[in-house]
Amino acid sequence: MAIAKGEGRAPSARRRSERDGLVASTAAAAAVRQLAELITNEPVGVTSIEPVEDGWIVEVEVIEEHRIPSSADILALYEIELDAEGDLLAFHRTRRYARGKSGTGNEGS
Repeated sequence: MAIAKGEGRAPSARRRSERDGLVASTAAAAAVRQLAELITNEPVGVTSIEPVEDGWIVEVEVIEEHRIPSSADILALYEIELDAEGDLLAFHRTRRYARGKSGTGNEGS
C-alpha cells in the first residue's frame, strides 16, 4: 500500500512552519528565486511543496534545454530544502525528462 506524502508525520510537524510565519506560497516563491540564483536554467514552476519539521521541501520544474518545437524541451525536477525562515539549505536534481513524458527515470541525463 502506497503512503501519500506527509502521511504518518506528526500534526505538530506539519504545522510548525506555518506557526513560524512562513506560509506555503512564500516558501515556494523563495525556493524558485534562490534556485534561479544558483543555476543557469529557467525555473518553470513549483510542482509540490511540503512542510517538514524544520522548514519546507519544494519541488521545482526547470527547463534544462530549449528545443524547437517546445514539446521537445528537456525538463528537470529539482528538490529544494528550505529552513523555517525560507533560506535554502540544499538542492539537487532528482529527475530529467522530455516534456510530455511521464517516465520516472533520468531520461536524457
